Amino acid sequence: MKLFASEHFSDKKFWQKLKVFAKKAGSSVVYIVLLLYFTLQKPEVPVKAKATIIGALGYFILPIDLIPDALIGVGYTDDLSAVGLALVQVAIYIDEDIKNKAKAKLQEWFGESADTSKIDSKID
Repeated sequence: MKLFASEHFSDKKFWQKLKVFAKKAGSSVVYIVLLLYFTLQKPEVPVKAKATIIGALGYFILPIDLIPDALIGVGYTDDLSAVGLALVQVAIYIDEDIKNKAKAKLQEWFGESADTSKIDSKID
């Protein structure tokens, strides 16, 4: 499913960036991004909420950020802010099915030890 027509954003680019930078970004950022992505797939989510998600995920994917992702320790700060703000705005649409899908994918990359409790407590 193509999320919207843009030279910088597509499902393919989303998964490529996420796979390459998952370890660097950390499990919290990746979990938030996955929650947003799977929420976007729900047909009943309103267009306004989907636009918020697309904007945040688009920023995450963009090759040029306010703070370059290559900067160790701070490179994903701006990405976390963008996706975190979107998460708060669309949390009402995140159900157990979405959490389970995101956790399953997260465990593929980070193993069983990936802790999602901090994020889950903010959206419950």
